[in-house]
Amino acid sequence: MPDVTKTPTAVEDAVALPADVTPVKQEKARSLWGDAWVDLRRNPYFIVASVLIFFLLLIAAFPGLFTSASPTKGDLVKHFLGKPELGSIGSEGWLGYDGQGRSVYARLIYGTRASIIVGVCVTAIVTLVGGVMGMLAGYFGGWIDAVLSRVTDIFFGIPFLLGAMVVLQSFVDRTVWVVVFALAFLGWTQMARVMRGAVITVKHADYVHAAKALGAGTTRILFRHILPNAMAPVIVVATIALGGYISAEATLSYLGLGLAAPTVSWGVDISTGVDQIRVAQHILLWPSIMLSITVLAFIMLGEAVRNALDPKLR
Repeated sequence: MPDVTKTPTAVEDAVALPADVTPVKQEKARSLWGDAWVDLRRNPYFIVASVLIFFLLLIAAFPGLFTSASPTKGDLVKHFLGKPELGSIGSEGWLGYDGQGRSVYARLIYGTRASIIVGVCVTAIVTLVGGVMGMLAGYFGGWIDAVLSRVTDIFFGIPFLLGAMVVLQSFVDRTVWVVVFALAFLGWTQMARVMRGAVITVKHADYVHAAKALGAGTTRILFRHILPNAMAPVIVVATIALGGYISAEATLSYLGLGLAAPTVSWGVDISTGVDQIRVAQHILLWPSIMLSITVLAFIMLGEAVRNALDPKLR
């Protein structure tokens, strides 16, 4: 009697694979954020921008690691408008001295902190305030949308830099946090409009209607279903706007309406360098280059994130 336990059935014969064929392993489906991360890791602009921003954050957090010189101590006798000592990399006189005998390199390093703090804090505040207002207006609609949209239009009609000048003029001591308040007070409108448009698009999705049918509350729908799927355009705008806020702070400081001494800032140094541009161009040159690199790094990062999160650009 044949051994039936060793006899293959017809079904087994049909599905049997040759010995040299390896079954293909199915990849796990990735989400939008997973696909975006894969694209970002392959984007050279993202890599360059990330390295630059990491380096800037390191300088802002630990300036003492990059220079031992004081950014406020000057020596008019020895170092008045001293020329750069380009051969002494990292030294006190590497990039020269300003009109008060202070190290340009030390002020360049310590000025990073003020610019980064202003840019990051203003971006965080406008994203929070504008995001909440835009989410409420886009989700509830009706009179809530009408009221919040009219408030947004009123603030949006105020010129950004001109309005910031007026706000800053009402303060005697213009510290970093005063500048943050002035820029955030007028900068949330763009974020509110972006969030409102994204929420209006997302709230009509099938998974939102399914959540409502299952009895999910408004808070759960907003924060578990709508907000995560509406954040992509907000993140892109916030990343690009961060560089703009750093540039706005430098512009206000250059005009004498932003940060003021003894605060160390690139805008303050650029304003000081203009007075000495005929005899000591290095005072204006180095903070201008540092400011341009910082703004460019955040714009490059925002563009890379936009390309990764927008399916039409893939």
